[in-house]
Amino acid sequence: MAAKTLRTSDDVSVGIRIVDAPVSRRDDERAHRYIIDHVSPGEQIRRRIAVTNLSDRRHRVQLYPAAAAVHKDGFTFAPGRTGNELTSWVTLEHSELVLAPDETATVWTETTVAKNATGGEHYGVLWAEVAPEQNPSEQVRNVARAGVRMYLSVGPGGEPRSDFRIEDLTGVRAADGVPVVTARVKNTGGRALDLTGKLTLSDGPGGVSTGPFSVKAATIGPGRSTLVKATLDPRLPDGVWTARLTLASGLVERATSGRITIGTQRTPRHGRNTSVAALTVGSVVAVVATVLLAAHGYRRRNRAR
Repeated sequence: MAAKTLRTSDDVSVGIRIVDAPVSRRDDERAHRYIIDHVSPGEQIRRRIAVTNLSDRRHRVQLYPAAAAVHKDGFTFAPGRTGNELTSWVTLEHSELVLAPDETATVWTETTVAKNATGGEHYGVLWAEVAPEQNPSEQVRNVARAGVRMYLSVGPGGEPRSDFRIEDLTGVRAADGVPVVTARVKNTGGRALDLTGKLTLSDGPGGVSTGPFSVKAATIGPGRSTLVKATLDPRLPDGVWTARLTLASGLVERATSGRITIGTQRTPRHGRNTSVAALTVGSVVAVVATVLLAAHGYRRRNRAR
C-alpha cells in the first residue's frame, strides 16, 4: 500500500497510510486505503496509521482529524482543522511526531462512537501535516499535508447495503472532435461509493476492438447520482461500437454494455442536478488544491486520495 503523499516547492513532503484493515474487510481494496467500518453507538474501533517524512530534513509532523463531507461534487475536505461529529470521537496516540528524513512512525488511532451518536454515514480525514520554518519576511507559508479518509457508518444492526446502478450508456463525438462515452451511475445503497473500473470497445468499424481503458469516478453519496465520462483517443473512427463499462466499489461490482455510436455531434446537455465526474482514461491525475488563507497568512496544499 503506497503512502499518500504531498510535496511542496520547498521539498517538504509527508506520507500517510493505513497499516492494517479489519479481518472482515481484508478482501476490500478500499479498506486498505481508507478507514471504513460500521459500528453501533458506544462502540470503539482502533486502527494503525504509518506516517513518513519524505523530505531530506528533519521535520515536526502534526497529526489531527478534520471534517469532510460527500456532496454532489464528491468527497470534500473542510478547511483547516474544522471538526464535526465524527472528529469529536477520534483520539490519536500522538498528536505530534519529530521524524528524521525517510523515517516512519506507526501511530494508533481510536474512534469511540458516542452513545447518542447520529445514525448514518459520517466522514472525516486523519491528516499528517508538515509546516517548514517560516522566514519572517515571508507573508505566505507553504504547508504540506496528506490524509487518510474515514467512512464510518453508525447504527444498530448490520451494515447498510452498498449497491449502484449503471444507466444510459452513450457515445458521442464532442464539438472539439474528441470521442466521449458517458453513463449515469445511481448509488442505490446506504453507503458512499468510490468507483473504479474499465471501459472496452469492440465490434467497431471493420471489426476493430480497443481497450480496456482505466476509469475512475468521484465519490458518490447514498441516494445521489453522477454522470461519468470517459474521454477517448480523437483518432477513434466514427461508427457503431459495442461498449462494455465495468465499475466497482469495494466488493460490489456492476457492468453494463450496449451498442453506441461515435459520430460528429455535440455532447448532449444533462439535468442540472446531476454532477459530472470525469473519468481519467489510462491515468489518474492527482490534483493539489492551493488555498490562500488571508487571515493567517498561510497557503495550504492538501491531498487525501
